[in-house]
Amino acid sequence: MISIQAFSLSLTLVFLAEIGDKSQLVCMALAARHRAWPVLLGSVAAFSVLNLLAVLFGAALAEWIPASWLAVGVALLFLWFGIQSLRNGSEEDEECIQRPTHRLILSTFMMIFAAEFGDKTQLAVAGLAAQQPLLSVWLGGTLALVFTSALGVFAGRRWLSKLPVNYLHKGSGVLFLLMAALSASSLVWSF
Repeated sequence: MISIQAFSLSLTLVFLAEIGDKSQLVCMALAARHRAWPVLLGSVAAFSVLNLLAVLFGAALAEWIPASWLAVGVALLFLWFGIQSLRNGSEEDEECIQRPTHRLILSTFMMIFAAEFGDKTQLAVAGLAAQQPLLSVWLGGTLALVFTSALGVFAGRRWLSKLPVNYLHKGSGVLFLLMAALSASSLVWSF
């Protein structure tokens, strides 16, 4: 049975925490360069899986995967995405937009999964799931992330798509390199 209180709490908490977060920025950048629906579908799939993991494993997830390994993996993945974006900065619009749908969905899924794994919203969902009905928390948290992703995709298609693709590649490359640096700095500060 769904608890409206747990659903509402999860929806509100996660939505507010996710506005302007890195995953929303990833959705904006991808939607500016690619078709909107595959980006949204990839992000929804990633958030659904992430929230399922958070609900099922709760606080124990942080115990199974050392924070230092997670920080290194995320930093390397963002570094790779950043380098790829900077290298692809001279490709034509048509080449980016015509990427096969399944590859775009998978790319979006991987980026969002890496960006959000162990993030504050996943930890919030895990914490709520330790105290509230699991299905209500999962539905509320996932729906909040779907809303923020949709807002990011809309903003990316509406405003960022008007910029030349070369600038978007370079901008997203710099964004991913910054996120790699932030992930690496969290590793340094943990020692």
